[in-house]
Amino acid sequence: MSGTEKKMKKTASIQAQAAHADGTAPSPSETDVYAIHGADPEILAYAMAKYSRSSLSMKESLVEISAQRAEQFLNTFYFQYGHRSIADLAHIPFAIERLSLLAAIDLVDEQRWDGQERSTRYQDFRRSGWYTPELSSETPRFTGAIEALFLAYQSVSAGMLEALKGAVPKPEEMKPEAYERTLKARAFDAARYLLPLATNTSLGQIVNARTLETQVSRLLTSPFAEVRQIAEKLRRAATEPAWNVYHADAQVLCDEIGSVDDTCGERAVGMLMRPVAAAPTLVKYATPNAYLEQSRAELTQAVAELMQGQPIDPAPVVDLLDDSEPLEVELATSLLYPNCHYSYRQLRSNVAALDGARRDELIALGTKHRGRYDELLRAFSAGQGMRFDILMDIGGFRDMHRHRRCVQLLQSFTDLHGYEEPVCPGQPTLEQAGLAADYKAAMDQSLATYRALRDSGVPEAAQSAQYCLPLGVRCRAMFKMDFAEALYIAELRSGVAGHFSYRRVAWEMYRAVAERHPALARHFRIEDVNEPVDLLKR
Repeated sequence: MSGTEKKMKKTASIQAQAAHADGTAPSPSETDVYAIHGADPEILAYAMAKYSRSSLSMKESLVEISAQRAEQFLNTFYFQYGHRSIADLAHIPFAIERLSLLAAIDLVDEQRWDGQERSTRYQDFRRSGWYTPELSSETPRFTGAIEALFLAYQSVSAGMLEALKGAVPKPEEMKPEAYERTLKARAFDAARYLLPLATNTSLGQIVNARTLETQVSRLLTSPFAEVRQIAEKLRRAATEPAWNVYHADAQVLCDEIGSVDDTCGERAVGMLMRPVAAAPTLVKYATPNAYLEQSRAELTQAVAELMQGQPIDPAPVVDLLDDSEPLEVELATSLLYPNCHYSYRQLRSNVAALDGARRDELIALGTKHRGRYDELLRAFSAGQGMRFDILMDIGGFRDMHRHRRCVQLLQSFTDLHGYEEPVCPGQPTLEQAGLAADYKAAMDQSLATYRALRDSGVPEAAQSAQYCLPLGVRCRAMFKMDFAEALYIAELRSGVAGHFSYRRVAWEMYRAVAERHPALARHFRIEDVNEPVDLLKR
């Protein structure tokens, strides 16, 4: 059969597939809607991009496109002409397993990200193990601290479960396994404060190729070796043949075909088993982000010079900033904020005291090293009406971190803000459960180890000391959003089934908005987090 005949046969097949269920063909003036399955991500992105350059239908485009032609197209329009939106059309699922909590927080820090991670509420993380960074002679000290935290995690989990059973009787209508499972989740809510950032977790993500490229580039710029290694593995996973969920079924079919001369069947099996690389073209050039790396270094130096070792002022859990400062002050403050540990309000007062020329110099540091295709640093996303400077435990922050419809500026993890204790209205406290002394001893020991590693003089240990910090340690982050997102977060995160850490933050966000804009308070469907909750309700 000639090439022309094959193409005609394919076209006829496409027209047959386009027919309605009753066998009639769609009218030329009738809207045609169909789902697409089986196309490689890059080829599908190419086919969609062709809508702006060709009158072909999607089905016709997919039939005529080859992987080679897709690569040529992407090399021209994506890399040479900078049409980055093409990569938005290629969506790729990934599994990233056995990475530290610290690395996971860094990995998911994308505004265009969708995925799920293992839950500290429903899984026992004693089985996870942990990541050990390169620490040279300090490895035994690190290992001892992590083991102590996991022992305390086990002790608090078991002790809090027994305290909950003593405080919350099982209803007659509730099955014993459901009762045990529900209270165990409540116990894990308290015990998770002791999990170190070195704890292993797993996550899945579905991202488009543009997000993946910026994610890989950003992660390659990380000061943590583990994160850089994950970036390399992400890039390799996108460019090499993906794991095929149909492979086992295809092998069974192949065995069934056996010696039978079934060319069509063999061809179908071959299609199922063919290797597919998810994004071999779009991600292959992802490199460390020099713009981010150089800007980070200069802004860190600039904020150190500006603050001159000032002590960190006390700050509330949630601080709703006013929007009265000029945009230039917000931009300069936002650029410095992720590179220090000061509150936004304290930092802003120092920035506002500068003359206009010095503020302009700070803002210029944020664009000084920007390359041709670099997106502006996230700190340039300014002008939102609602800006919350939040100081909360790392565990609770991980839940808040999932909100993508806002701008988040994160500071690095440190011991400077102390740590939280798990307190839930209506639930036994650590003191009542007889666990307070063990909890405090474990937290204090972990912070002491963090400081010893940070100040050890061993280069490998100084940066990696953060892996010792438990999830109960406080961290600071700025959340910028509009009113709709503030209402959404406050309503969702104040719900009685949520973790008491972020419930308190959501309540404080609501209170701050209600105080600033009392007429708007009635629009919130809010749960008062100070009221005891039904501990058997999830």
